Amino acid sequence: MASTSDLDDQIERLRRCEYLKEQEVKLLCQKAREILVDESNVQRVDAPVTICGDIHGQFYDLMELFKVGGDCPERNYLFLGDFVDRGYYSVETFLLLLALKVRYPERITLIRGNHESRQITQVYGFYDECLRKYGSVNVWRYCTEIFDYLSLSAIINDNIFCVHGGLSPSINTIDQVRAEEGKEERIRVIDRKQEVPHEGAMCDLMWSDPEDISGWGLSPRGAGYQFGGDVVEKFNQTNDLRLIARAHQLVMEGHKEMFDNKLVTIWSAPNYCYRCGNVAAILEFDERCVQSFKIFEAAPQEVRGIPQKNPAPDYFL
Repeated sequence: MASTSDLDDQIERLRRCEYLKEQEVKLLCQKAREILVDESNVQRVDAPVTICGDIHGQFYDLMELFKVGGDCPERNYLFLGDFVDRGYYSVETFLLLLALKVRYPERITLIRGNHESRQITQVYGFYDECLRKYGSVNVWRYCTEIFDYLSLSAIINDNIFCVHGGLSPSINTIDQVRAEEGKEERIRVIDRKQEVPHEGAMCDLMWSDPEDISGWGLSPRGAGYQFGGDVVEKFNQTNDLRLIARAHQLVMEGHKEMFDNKLVTIWSAPNYCYRCGNVAAILEFDERCVQSFKIFEAAPQEVRGIPQKNPAPDYFL
């Protein structure tokens, strides 16, 4: 088991965008699993806390996020998933957040996005990045096993529901006492320790999107649903919520409030894919749960470094 000094050393190396050795990754993931297995599908979080949207392997922009929002553990953080894929540094990004989770488990909460998936990461970059940087798929395998243990959602101060994608027609309440005629599910009793399914409640939480429609609609993504303001209003009323906070969709201004401020989308990958030109945002709640946004831009080119092609030979051991 990693000692505190070992963890601190790993965090410092990861902050410099350096690799951990394969064996270090294996041990870090084992320790993370011990922590995550005890967390709920709806993980309770208390304000003050800062909510962050998609990161997508943009490591140097994550460093900008911490500059703007404050370092962990001085600040509490809730990340809404999609740590990996598309950016150049998915390995370093996810392992830094995971190391912070192991070192400061009460200070950082990580929930699962639709890209925390074996199937998706084989298409959008994380699998290839692990193979390129480590010469084998072992690190990818360790990380994707951890994906299965990440919470599906979080709730701040009992009235702000946080999820990667959105709502599901098969879930009316966060903590339903009983399923009516077997048609409804409770988020808390979903068996999350699996690959993201192609349909059903767990899939919907990671894939669905709000839209200016009434009721439910088919999603052009091919998974999840689109849902309207009436769905949000009913879900919030049923569950005594004031807000749904989610990520999953690129927002050029970094954040977008919808349905009379009953839902907000937060996007935290500036200049997404290194070409979209968008700004990014984080959403802060203070001790009294008063919200404020902070906007930030992509890290300047001179601090980005050049993506390494191969690590030193001992990383293959």
